Amino acid sequence: MVFKRRNIYALILLVPFFWSCEPSNTEYDSLESIDQVSYNFHIRPILSDKCFACHGPDANKREADLRLDLESSAFKVLKENPGKFALVSGKPEESEAYHRISSLDPSEIMPPPESNLKLSEGEIALIKKWIEQGAKYEPHWAFVRAEKGKLPPKTEWTKNEIDQFTLQKMKEKGLKPNPKAESYELIKRVSLDLTGLPPSPAILQQFSDLDESGNYEKLIDNLLAQNSFGEKLAILWMDISRYADSYGYQDDNIRTQWPYRDWVIHSLNANLPYDQFITWQIAGDLLPNPTKKQILATAFNRNHKYTEEGGVIDEEYRVEYVLDKTNTFSKGILGITMECAQCHDHKYDPFSQKEYYEFFAFFNNSPEKGYEGDVSISKPAKTPILWIEREDLSGILDFINYQDTSKLSVSVMGELEGEKARTTYILDRGVYDAPTSPVNPSTPASILEFPNNLPQNRLGLAQWATNRDNPLTARVFVNLIWQEIFGTGIVKSAGDFGMQGDLPSHPELLDWLAVDFMENGWDIKRLMKQIVSSATYQQSAKITRQHLNKDPENIYLARAPRLRLPAENIQDLVLASSGLLVNQVGGPSVKPYQPEGIWEAASSGRGVLATYVQDHGKSLYRRGLYNFIKLTVPPPKAIIFDSSNRDRCEVGRGRTNTPLQALVMLNDPLILEASRVLASRLMTQETESKTAIEDAFLRILCRPMSSKESRLLMSYYDDQLKRFQSYPNQVKESLEVGEYPLEENHINAETAALMQVIVSLYNLEETITKI
Repeated sequence: MVFKRRNIYALILLVPFFWSCEPSNTEYDSLESIDQVSYNFHIRPILSDKCFACHGPDANKREADLRLDLESSAFKVLKENPGKFALVSGKPEESEAYHRISSLDPSEIMPPPESNLKLSEGEIALIKKWIEQGAKYEPHWAFVRAEKGKLPPKTEWTKNEIDQFTLQKMKEKGLKPNPKAESYELIKRVSLDLTGLPPSPAILQQFSDLDESGNYEKLIDNLLAQNSFGEKLAILWMDISRYADSYGYQDDNIRTQWPYRDWVIHSLNANLPYDQFITWQIAGDLLPNPTKKQILATAFNRNHKYTEEGGVIDEEYRVEYVLDKTNTFSKGILGITMECAQCHDHKYDPFSQKEYYEFFAFFNNSPEKGYEGDVSISKPAKTPILWIEREDLSGILDFINYQDTSKLSVSVMGELEGEKARTTYILDRGVYDAPTSPVNPSTPASILEFPNNLPQNRLGLAQWATNRDNPLTARVFVNLIWQEIFGTGIVKSAGDFGMQGDLPSHPELLDWLAVDFMENGWDIKRLMKQIVSSATYQQSAKITRQHLNKDPENIYLARAPRLRLPAENIQDLVLASSGLLVNQVGGPSVKPYQPEGIWEAASSGRGVLATYVQDHGKSLYRRGLYNFIKLTVPPPKAIIFDSSNRDRCEVGRGRTNTPLQALVMLNDPLILEASRVLASRLMTQETESKTAIEDAFLRILCRPMSSKESRLLMSYYDDQLKRFQSYPNQVKESLEVGEYPLEENHINAETAALMQVIVSLYNLEETITKI
């Protein structure tokens, strides 16, 4: 539903303020500031950018049989120049690599001029210093056991160990921290981060003075104790676990995996330690005397797409499902790109194709099938299935929100044993029907060798992943939580901790947090409290010219980030601030307002999802987490705001800025309905328009209105009021949006005018931005 007229004041209010700046080139610190040159953090990035194209892991493009990515190759005699070496420890003048990169002769200089690559003087000097110090190669940083290093010193500014690390880095970069944010800014920020909901006026009032002793900590504890905490963090895990409400592929029929989502929310709210959280999901069915709760958790492995198209080859799709499980575990839990080794040895990371299929073998023993029947028969779960009975809902599975009387079915994991156990083979070029050598379940030795005392099944894999010596699991999760809060992880490439991934901006902090996380029982809520309690988190988001010049991407955290809310939380903010939000945790997914014809255009015309059937009543006002996700046609509004389409594991989302987003905020029926409902509730006979606008502003922007803003909004309200008084036929037309009951006494020019003001407030950049 689109409004036919827009006042110029609305346009003024809608103009967002954008910072646009080119990313800075990577600049290396002066040599004097680097006591010990590191291969991982100083030299390898240069070689990777400028040298590995011809002297790296790709055998097809390698020149002179020289690999600079391997120590053994870099120090051996040059094949085409006997008696010379690419590197000579301690002697740059005798190192052919240094001679070539520092040469002025176009016929000798490396990289060659035709490559359009060139090393800067600083990079050449850094490589020289590295050779002088012995040209020591190092194992990849992410594959080395995490240890706590020495803490940087405390200052008056630091509140916990996080600040000691970030402040040290700021000082190294010539930055200083921002002042502390205003109380209302911080209350909104921490509320959105921990619950995904804006603070109510009552919360803003209760904690208005965060400088009062213990007030901020009380606010954090209050937010962590709410059920909305689990709902907020579950969005991240739904992306990782590729949760959806349909099977994908052409027919894309309905499935009932939502009890797994209820389990995730429940587990996060109960603060199930992360090591148990992933152990249950990977191998809950293999625990001693597993409960239905533990078996339900294994639905994590079964959320991938399934085909229901007749005529497919069963084994081809069964293998596809196992590949998906393998790749989801490696990316979502280990943060590595194991999938690159499906067809051949990994080109950059130390993973062979053999190791990939040894990893694959952990998931290859499930009794599931590749094809299990035609879409014309409703099968909301695939074998193996967990059946949830009515008595379970009042017992061990009492967290599942289900009002129906029928049984529930969920796709979960099972394990073939004895003679039925399946042998795993290396697949030639990754093709399902080209088995070669048999392999046993194992893990990449470069990460951590699989201990002999662990069972060679998924339970052993989970125990390996949560072993104190595993260098990845804790680092990856801590980084994901950091990304959730600051927008970018300490490692920017959250799904790739391998050699082609980004280096950590604060490596010592990442390791300290990872070890501290493990030492304190893998406690998720404690980790989040630790981060939001830091002075680093509590800074103002104000951007100065110094920030733009020295750190435009805010890598070194001398200010709080400005981040647009995730798609689901934009919906949550609108519903909560308007009073429409139904605070009901869990349950089946819901189908909210959606433009007509979208599903039908992409549907095969078969199954119960061939036609979109919108829900009604309270189901329209649930949190965005519960929106029904059909894989072939994900929710359009969420996709416009960069949500995951859930067809594969994703560990991060982009943040785009497009005209479509503005159109959604202006025309989405839910936003218009919320504006109408809030206007109706605020505009009574006893309420002055100015008071109603102040109340709406506080609910939506979570701060007091300035006098200038008050004058502008009152002027806009008066203008709209005159319009509706002059054209009374437009009053009902404007208010008659959405299904929430419209009372006759609210159909008046005053309510319609206030509604227009509220629509404008929802369209402010500040409204949907965490500042």
